[in-house]
Amino acid sequence: MSASPLLSVKDLKVSFGRKKNQTEIIQGVSFDLKPNSILGLVGESGSGKSVTSLAIMGLLPAKTSQISGELSFEGQRLDQMNPKELRDLRGREISMIFQEPMTALNPSIRCGKQVAEVMKLHLGISSGEAKNRVISLFNQVQLPRPKSIYRSYPHQLSGGQMQRVMIAMALACKPKLLVADEPTTALDVTVQKEIIHLLKELQQENGMSIIFISHDLNLVSEIADEVVVMYQGNMVEKGSMEKIFKQPEATYTKALIEARPDMNQRLLRLPTISSLEDGSFVPSIVTEAHRAMDHKQLYTQPPILEVKNLKKEYYSKVGMFGKKETVKAVNKVSFSIYEGETVGLVGESGCGKSTLGKSILLLEEVSGGSIKYRGKEITRLNKEEVRELRKEIQLIFQDPFSSLNPRIMIGPALVEAMKVHQVGRNNQVRKQRALNLLEKVGLSAEFFDRYPHQLSGGQRQRVGIARAVCLSPRIIICDESVSALDISVQAQVLNLLNELKEDLGFTYLFISHDLAVVKYMSDQLLVMQAGELVEIGDADEIYANPNQEYTRKLIDAIPKGI
Repeated sequence: MSASPLLSVKDLKVSFGRKKNQTEIIQGVSFDLKPNSILGLVGESGSGKSVTSLAIMGLLPAKTSQISGELSFEGQRLDQMNPKELRDLRGREISMIFQEPMTALNPSIRCGKQVAEVMKLHLGISSGEAKNRVISLFNQVQLPRPKSIYRSYPHQLSGGQMQRVMIAMALACKPKLLVADEPTTALDVTVQKEIIHLLKELQQENGMSIIFISHDLNLVSEIADEVVVMYQGNMVEKGSMEKIFKQPEATYTKALIEARPDMNQRLLRLPTISSLEDGSFVPSIVTEAHRAMDHKQLYTQPPILEVKNLKKEYYSKVGMFGKKETVKAVNKVSFSIYEGETVGLVGESGCGKSTLGKSILLLEEVSGGSIKYRGKEITRLNKEEVRELRKEIQLIFQDPFSSLNPRIMIGPALVEAMKVHQVGRNNQVRKQRALNLLEKVGLSAEFFDRYPHQLSGGQRQRVGIARAVCLSPRIIICDESVSALDISVQAQVLNLLNELKEDLGFTYLFISHDLAVVKYMSDQLLVMQAGELVEIGDADEIYANPNQEYTRKLIDAIPKGI
């Protein structure tokens, strides 16, 4: 006889808005979570994953949200509890790891005290006992220097360390149910693997159940026993991890599995939801012979960009009379990029990837070395020459929302960039060029008069690409430009970048911490660690036979799926 579910969700529906004008976001979701098990809740942004978890936690705004259906925890109806009963349950029996630790942690309170506060509130223990338990818990979640981190503020920790503090806070009262909402988003693949391993270890140690929320089905396969797949507020599929991976029924589930670049073969185009739904996707494999032929053409010409012994150093001083310390963000880095090539730059956060990209763009003043563009040294250019260089080398930012002016509509922002660099005879010509570019990146003419906040993440990234392309540059630096995107949107953007490269002859420096994406996009691969290039060569060759232990570690950390 099977055990009763720890959590039961039956026909959950969630609407937002006032009574006369409601929008239904969740449309009848049902699932059970067994004791001592892990359920993966998978879907893209806007599919309703987080809203479902907030409904379970009782954290949706009472005035603007309406919930129907049944939510039962150990036989108790969560949807019928009053606020005080829910408060008593939250943190003690049911706990949550939020998606973004920097915004979930209080920046003005030390990390240890934030965790101790939860224990004191729910367990009624003294400050001294709470402190001892917190330090023990910090040890358990494998935080270095637990006593030091107890006294640290959130901004003094790395992303991975903040995420571990959030996990410690969620586990403070040894809950029976842990809701982990995208706990590894935007973390390095190595840190991501550590967090997954840690959660699984803690789950087995404490005998608790976990709802693990993610947009990456491959990642979920590393931790979950069962999976619920959501799309646009509906549950499209549920079952065991093995069944979902090996016999997916819904087209959307197939897209989530297939849209991520395959590490064993290189496709000319990645499948997307729309191409799988309409049957237009036909896999076309790029053979080794085809790559060899392309590379023969690429590498017989002189390089378009040469970087030699590049150095970028920062200086810090501790206290007024403290000794000046030198941080070598980029240390004696050398490589060449050839016209029409995509060079991948991979490494963990803090290895110097973005600093290297900014140095090439002359957004950072270099400390030493040489950067030559078309044979000309660019580190000694004057302001007017740097302005001209901006037309030739463009950047697609990691976060398109913060890089777009919220007060300027999309079309005028593109026209303004062209006007500044004197592209096009007049504003009418520039407007037509902007409309053509929007169409080229998969956005209709109506987006010309929209503001950035009216677009989804994928749409904003397309605008970022259009803005980089509008000046007809020769080199585009893509700095983590797909890291925050859903898997299927990421596939669309990667396909678009490759199409633009073929049509307009671009050269890319593609920066990312995701080796699967970098390998798919790249001809040549650069691996960076602690400011230095530790490996350089053909992308496929490095993946098949890495020379460095660090590169092997990055490859091993990639979620492989079942």
